[in-house]
Amino acid sequence: MTITIAVAGKGGVGKTVISSLLIDTLSKKGVVLAIDADPSTNLNNALGLPLGTTVGKAREELTEDITRGRLSPAVSKQEVLDSRIRAALVESRKIDLLAMGRPEGPGCYCAANNMLRASIDRIAKNYDYVVIDSEAGMEHISRQTTRDIDFLLTISDPTIRGITAAARMKDLIKEMRAKAGKVYFVINRVKGDLSPELKQAVADFGLDLITIIPEDPNLEELETKGKPITGLPEISPLRSGVNQILDHLKISTTG
Repeated sequence: MTITIAVAGKGGVGKTVISSLLIDTLSKKGVVLAIDADPSTNLNNALGLPLGTTVGKAREELTEDITRGRLSPAVSKQEVLDSRIRAALVESRKIDLLAMGRPEGPGCYCAANNMLRASIDRIAKNYDYVVIDSEAGMEHISRQTTRDIDFLLTISDPTIRGITAAARMKDLIKEMRAKAGKVYFVINRVKGDLSPELKQAVADFGLDLITIIPEDPNLEELETKGKPITGLPEISPLRSGVNQILDHLKISTTG
């Protein structure tokens, strides 16, 4: 049975870093589909993988083929899209990467949501885990172009703005999705203790805070040199924080 985790939060809070470490850790237990739903497509760099074509490009190419009459009416459009999305997968031994990207034309994903969802659902069933690095606005999740979610992790930095954004995302996911699973909250890049104001904001918004991750001194060197985030040492605060997240989700990464 596939377990799906989505990671969301405002820009700059470390979503991609946490997503990449979740993916790396889970890959030691099973096979992971990493979905980069952020149009900036940085997850491949964090994982040390190349970037292939995108779902957005596959969708637009199919739309153009239909518009120009290049597809026979006898051909299943769903099967064509399935094939093109599979071709967009960047494959490695334990991790496959699928980048949603930007729509390549003037439209949005809305018109093709059902086909996209069906294609990604079929692909995802072949994996033990799916981890979605969401864009800041959570468009792909709210429009339901990705499969049902077992766990949503809302990430914030230690700011009122970040906590407020996480609370809004929690509300959005519950409004927009038939199955959102459990929603948890993580504060990243913390120096020292949380201020009383931040603790009060977490309580006021009713956020289920499962871990606080200290600022990681090992991260700057990797990012400065453009090295994969997966190069963080096992004893780093970020890796420890990700292990705490998975422990809370009751997802074992051993055995």
